[in-house]
Amino acid sequence: MLPRLIDNGGPVLWLLLLASGVAIAVFIERVLHCHRAQINSIEFLNGVRTVLRRDNVVEALSICDATPGPVARLVKTAIVNRDQGRERVREALEEAGLLEVPRLEEKLNLLATIAQIAPLIGLFGTVLGFIHVFEQIDQAGLYAQVGQLSKGIWQALICTATGLAVAIPTYAGYNYLVNRVNEIVLDMERAATEIVNIVTEKPAPKAP
Repeated sequence: MLPRLIDNGGPVLWLLLLASGVAIAVFIERVLHCHRAQINSIEFLNGVRTVLRRDNVVEALSICDATPGPVARLVKTAIVNRDQGRERVREALEEAGLLEVPRLEEKLNLLATIAQIAPLIGLFGTVLGFIHVFEQIDQAGLYAQVGQLSKGIWQALICTATGLAVAIPTYAGYNYLVNRVNEIVLDMERAATEIVNIVTEKPAPKAP
């Protein structure tokens, strides 16, 4: 059945299959990227806080370097700028955040574009299929046989169905990734607020 559908789908079907392959590859790559980027920020910050309270800055930076994801990079930025005052730490975190968010959103526009144009590509194939049908009718007139018309009808239906079959899961995958990115950005904001408090808190006075 599948070889027959591919054979009757026409050249537009191959374009849709290519778009589908690109969408699958981008989705898998982004899922893996988000998986690596999302960490247990509460546990991570608790570990950094404990180390900094011992005034072991080098170990805190090592923890950040060993931990993947934007949260760890933001925390490292705050630690590096800890001696420049609270406002400077905030500014450094904002600047770092502006660099991190585009990395998380990278290639999402490609997924959205595929989801939007796949039905249009399918519609284009449908139109080409019906053009073929009417061409056969024009040539054969009233004597046109079903076999002469079936290829164009097949192409029209297959392209419509494939365009929708590509667009629906691609759009669902895009929304899933947008939600994952939003969760990571929220973690970044929480971590930024917390690390500002950690690196700027005054040490407790020593007992006499």
